[in-house]
Amino acid sequence: MAKTVAASLVEILEHAGVKHVHGVVGDSLNGIVDEIKNSKTIKWIHYRHEEAAAFAAGAEAQLTGKLAVCAGSCGPGNMHLINGLYDAHKSNAPVLAIAAQIPSEQIGTSYFQETRPESLFRECSYYCETIASPKQMPRILQIAMQTAIGQSGVAVISLSGDIANLKTENEELEHTIFTTRPAVRPGDEELQKLAQLINEAKKVTLLCGAGCAGAHDALLAFAGKIKSPIVHALRGKEHVQYDNPYDVGMTGLIGISSGYHAIEESDLLIMLGTDFPYKEFYPAKSKVVQLDIRPERLGRRCRIDLGLTGDVKETLKAVLPFVEEVTNTSFLEKCQERYQDNRKNLMEHAKPVKGKAIHPEYLTRIISEQAAADAIFTVDVGTPSVWAARYIDMKAGRRLVGSFNHGSMASAMPQAIGAKLAYPDRQVISLSGDGGFAMLMGDFLTIFQYDLPVKIVIYNNSSLGFVAMEMKVVGMPPYATDLKNPNFAKMAEAIGIKGIRVEESEDVEAAIAEALAHPGPVLVDVVVNQAELSMPPKIDFEQAKGFGIYMLKQTLLGDGKEVWDTLSSNFLNK
Repeated sequence: MAKTVAASLVEILEHAGVKHVHGVVGDSLNGIVDEIKNSKTIKWIHYRHEEAAAFAAGAEAQLTGKLAVCAGSCGPGNMHLINGLYDAHKSNAPVLAIAAQIPSEQIGTSYFQETRPESLFRECSYYCETIASPKQMPRILQIAMQTAIGQSGVAVISLSGDIANLKTENEELEHTIFTTRPAVRPGDEELQKLAQLINEAKKVTLLCGAGCAGAHDALLAFAGKIKSPIVHALRGKEHVQYDNPYDVGMTGLIGISSGYHAIEESDLLIMLGTDFPYKEFYPAKSKVVQLDIRPERLGRRCRIDLGLTGDVKETLKAVLPFVEEVTNTSFLEKCQERYQDNRKNLMEHAKPVKGKAIHPEYLTRIISEQAAADAIFTVDVGTPSVWAARYIDMKAGRRLVGSFNHGSMASAMPQAIGAKLAYPDRQVISLSGDGGFAMLMGDFLTIFQYDLPVKIVIYNNSSLGFVAMEMKVVGMPPYATDLKNPNFAKMAEAIGIKGIRVEESEDVEAAIAEALAHPGPVLVDVVVNQAELSMPPKIDFEQAKGFGIYMLKQTLLGDGKEVWDTLSSNFLNK
C-alpha cells in the first residue's frame, strides 16, 4: 500500500535512529507532524522559537555524533532556523533541517509567506533541495541524510504541505544510512616528511582542536615520545585537557599566556585537527605542519610548510615508529612551569572575597568542583566562554558545547535542552550570560513544558560584558552595553521552576550544591562583578594604549579607581 510522502519521511527517519524532531508546528508542517504524533520512536519537541530548536538539534548531533532533525514551517518559520543551523554547520554537526514551503501551485507568485529555501540555506548547508514531486521520494531525503552524516554538517530539504500529503510512487531506492568511519592517514612518503621535520626540530609544540576527538591515547603517546607541550584550541579542550601531563593550556583571545608562549617559542608547530582562526596567535618564525581530515582547510589560516590529510589518531599511530625518542625535556619543562604559574595565578582569582561582588572565576570553579564527573556543560559566547575555558576542569567523561565557531549569543540554554534530551540521565549545566539568556528567554518555557532537569546558571553582570571589554580595548567607554535585568530567580519561580538568587560570595557554594541536588530544573541567578576583565594572553601596544585612554577617561569621570584595581589584578597572564 502506497504511503504519503510525510509517512515515508517519518518512517525513514525512524529507520535512521532519529529520536527527536525539534521545531515549531505550523500548517505547512501538519502532515509531517501528524505522522510524528503516531510514531512509536520519534518525539516532536515543541519550542517557542525555531532558532532554539536548531541550536538544540545541533547540540544533540554534536554530543551523539548521530543525525539530529529540526523543522520549521513555511516562510518565517524556516528562516528562524538559519542562525542555529549556521552554528551546527560550523560545528560539523550532522543535522537535517526540514524547511516547509508554501502550497506548490503558489510558488513564484509572491504568495503569503513565500521565500526561497534553496537560496536561504545555501550558505549553511552541504545539501539543500526541494521535494517538488512524490517521485523524488525517498531519494532526495536519503541523499540529504547521507550528506549530513557523511560530511558532518547540515542538509536541508524543502517540502510543500500539499506535496507531503501525496502518495509516494516507489520505494526501491530506500536504504539504511551508512555511517562509515574509514581509517584515513597520509601516505608513507608524507609520513616520512613529517617524521623528518620532527626529528630535526628542537622545540615541537602541538596545537590540538576538535579533530582530536577519540585520539587522546595516541596523542599522549606521541607527545611523550617527542617531549612536546600540548596547547588546545577551545573546541579541543574536552578532548585534550583531561589526564594530560603535557597540557600547557589554551591559546587565542581567551587563552592564557603559557599556551601562547609554547607556540611562539617553538621551532615546529604541528596543528592537529584544528581550524584555529586567529592569525595573531600563530608563531612568527616556526615551521608549521597542519593535519586535518578536510584538505580544503590546509593553509587557510597561516603559512604552512607541510599539509597533510588524515585522521589524527590514525596518523599519529602511523608516524610514531618513525620519530626519534627525545631525551632533552628542557622546552617541555619550561612550558609546564609557565603553565603551573598561570594556573596558580588564575586560581588566586577564583576565591571568594567577603563584602565584594562575586568573582565569575570563583563561581565557575565551584561549578566545576561540584559538577558530576560526566557533566555536560553548555556555554554562551563572551565572558562565560572565557571562564569555562579557564576554570572548567574537563574530566574524561565531561563534554563542553558552545557556539565556538559561529560565535552566536543565546546558544547555551537551547543547547542544554538538546543535551538533556539526548542524555536524560546525565547532568546538564548551562553557563549563560544575562544577555544570551534573555535573547532566547522564551524557550525557558520549553524547559518548564517538558520538566527537563537542566541547571541554568546566569552570570548576571547587567552588561554585555565582552562587548564592553572590546570597547575598552580601543579606548571607548562602553556604550549601549548596560542591561536592566529583572530578578531572574523570581521570574523562574513565577514560571514554576526553582529559582535561586545569589548576591554574596559566601552563598555561592551552597547555592550551586542546592541547584545540582534538586531533581528538577533550576535557574541560579548569580550577581557577578561587572568590572571583571578577561585579559587576553597577548596584549599589543594599541590594546594597552586603548585601556590607558579608557582608564584616563574613567578617572576624569570619577570612577576610575575600581577599574584600575580590576585591570591591574587581572593582568595575570603576562
